Amino acid sequence: MPGPAFIAFFVLLVPLAANAGSYSDLRLSGKIYDRRIIEASGLARSHVVADRLWTLNDGDAKPELFAIDGGGNLHGSISLSPATNVDWEDIASFEHDGKSWLLIADIGDNEAKRRYCSLYVVEEPAELHKQKLEPARQIRFTYPDGPLDAESVAVDAENDSVLILVKRTVPARLYSVPLLAGDDDSIRTAELLGDVATLPQPSQLELDRALAHQSWHWQPTAMDITRNGRTAAILTYRGIYIYQRLEMESWIDALQRVPQDIDFPTNGIAEAIAFSYKDDSLFVTVEGRSPPIYRSDLQGQHQR
Repeated sequence: MPGPAFIAFFVLLVPLAANAGSYSDLRLSGKIYDRRIIEASGLARSHVVADRLWTLNDGDAKPELFAIDGGGNLHGSISLSPATNVDWEDIASFEHDGKSWLLIADIGDNEAKRRYCSLYVVEEPAELHKQKLEPARQIRFTYPDGPLDAESVAVDAENDSVLILVKRTVPARLYSVPLLAGDDDSIRTAELLGDVATLPQPSQLELDRALAHQSWHWQPTAMDITRNGRTAAILTYRGIYIYQRLEMESWIDALQRVPQDIDFPTNGIAEAIAFSYKDDSLFVTVEGRSPPIYRSDLQGQHQR
């Protein structure tokens, strides 16, 4: 007869097995041909228009957002003003107080020397005829242990926080910043939540050879969370990892479990990821001009 520890472990797994489902292998969904999208550095689903994804260019480009569909076709663009694209690396979408919002993450810091990073929060437009949008707020923050490079953000709407996964530490570290901060010019200090060692970790040999081979396959490059706050997807340069969160569980605790992994095509450097409008698919794109968009579909029972 199973002991108490086994029974407790089994009970813990029941909600995951009942609700999670699994994701299919990636398939080609389309391609981003528009020349104005130099490098799609982030992806976020729309909360107001089905089959709309928001993307943006990497650092030193204009502070613009681009509305595309799952096939990569451009439907319009919006400029943010005032805003500066120092090194935009990701974009997230969320709902708060009955409105839909976009969060633009100016968090890249390749040389680890920025005085602070920024998060711009803007109300998501349903129509694309407007030329400019003014951010509702700019959240300035730094890390408690000095400048760090990051490309991955997600909004934990249930706890009114922004999750930031830095890429150059081993293991990757998860930080949080209050979502409702930014009503003044002060610089907040992000809170360290913990390590995410369940992502693939490099061997010492891989660390020693990384620069020479230009390979950092274990580093996270994007992240997203479903509307219901129960599933997270983390993208690294070479893979996709799906985590399930139990009710009342923190995300740092959920990220300690072994995730589902999805094979990623090797003909590109993974750059951005987002759940679909109904949270029943994932979209992924890669670095470079005219990048392909891949799609993975949720199979089995949907989460509730």
